[in-house]
Amino acid sequence: MSNYNIAVIKGDGIGPEIVPQAINVLNAVGEKFGHTFEFTDVLMGGCAIDEAGTPLPQETIDTCLKSDSVLLGAIGGPKWESLPGNERPEVGLLGLRAAMGLYANIRPAMLFQPLKNACPLREDIAAKGIDMVIVRELTGGIYFGERGRDGDVAYDTEKYSVSEVRRIAKVAFETAMARGKKVISIDKANVLDSSRLWREVVHETAQSYPEVEVSDMLVDNAAMQLVKDPSQFDVILANNIFGDILSDEAAMITGSIGMLASASLGDTKCGLYEPIHGSAPDIAGKNIANPIATILSAAMMLKYSFGLTAESLAIESAVNKVLESGVRTADIKDETTEKVVGTVEMGEMIISEILR
Repeated sequence: MSNYNIAVIKGDGIGPEIVPQAINVLNAVGEKFGHTFEFTDVLMGGCAIDEAGTPLPQETIDTCLKSDSVLLGAIGGPKWESLPGNERPEVGLLGLRAAMGLYANIRPAMLFQPLKNACPLREDIAAKGIDMVIVRELTGGIYFGERGRDGDVAYDTEKYSVSEVRRIAKVAFETAMARGKKVISIDKANVLDSSRLWREVVHETAQSYPEVEVSDMLVDNAAMQLVKDPSQFDVILANNIFGDILSDEAAMITGSIGMLASASLGDTKCGLYEPIHGSAPDIAGKNIANPIATILSAAMMLKYSFGLTAESLAIESAVNKVLESGVRTADIKDETTEKVVGTVEMGEMIISEILR
């Protein structure tokens, strides 16, 4: 029997509703496969501001660094939007990523076949399939560059070093080696010096992966191509801001942002796993939020941090079987939906499939 210690950040909005479903799923996996998961709750985001006066208490950092991995719900909301930029909930997430040394964000975007009718693209486009992974750089770029205000002028600086680009490029190429051996690197090299450096380093790194096909795509064209023909993408490599935007677009063409998981990784096995959606305060407390993205994030934790591939696949299979049965949460229902369920019931149905 293996034992794993997981730090849990439920966060704000729907976070306290969706995270417990992922925890219940992990416990079901532990029961079936003979593992024990121990969970420690810590604060981050708006709730941390309310209780501790800071979006990222030191205790949270210490607990996360001592854990085997971290499971996160969502943070932020209108309640804290009037705070100065350096005091808002999102600062906590950026700070935790930096403290944990998490520079690579892995975001799979796959269209589950039972959800093909939820895809907003034309039927002939969706029929070609959507199965890609976005590898996003997490700790550099405009989100971490010099910023400020000078009178009626505000500025944010996009900045990357060779080492920062090289290490995220390696993650993308390694990911591609386990998939379709194709990387499309996103930049704006026709305008930005930082993108020209990005392109140079990506191609330099590609020389160590001769089996992988690598090409470049300007970010505005990439936004168009994701809608025009998403089947052309296998692994997308992007900087922090481009990856942030394109991954949300990829989420929507797969049916719902409530379906997509993510992993934030660094040089150790300790990662941060979270759904890519926000805290959705408008539906918080109503038991209607889709917990699948958080549950699939837990599956990614099993695979990437703990090396439990069979257990991870068991969760993914259970999710697919529940969807095949015609059950949906409100955000992914369509004319073929046989039954609409709430947050808790969806979690329970997935657990039933795991334990079947």
